[in-house]
Amino acid sequence: MTESRVARISMSLPPMLLDELDAVIQEIGLDRSKALQQAIRDFITNHQLESNPDAEGVGTITLLYEHDVAGLEAELTEIQHHHTDLITSATHVHLDGHHCFQVIVVKGKTAQIHQLAVALQGLRGVRQIKRTVLTTTN
Repeated sequence: MTESRVARISMSLPPMLLDELDAVIQEIGLDRSKALQQAIRDFITNHQLESNPDAEGVGTITLLYEHDVAGLEAELTEIQHHHTDLITSATHVHLDGHHCFQVIVVKGKTAQIHQLAVALQGLRGVRQIKRTVLTTTN
């Protein structure tokens, strides 16, 4: 008997949730199986990141901030200099006369990446921050 390359499952969803899923996957060009596989991988990764602070991860910390807040850019730079072991690169974009956008690429222990994001988020003038981490640990 040969081993199947896929496992088939059956699941129950509220009709409105299924309608929303179908609308989104049609919009982005996926099928249900691919969409659910991606969602399940994200679910598992999030669990691994939260349950194992020693997990290795790669990702980004994305910031939107007000560059004219006194001392903010110096504080951002200082914090990043203390985390050169995590930060592999950063890109800074001037959006307008008052706002900047920065993407920091990180690699390391997920708990340390989280600590870096928290330190940046706590600064006065940081309007929004988004941390995206993918685990490289099985």
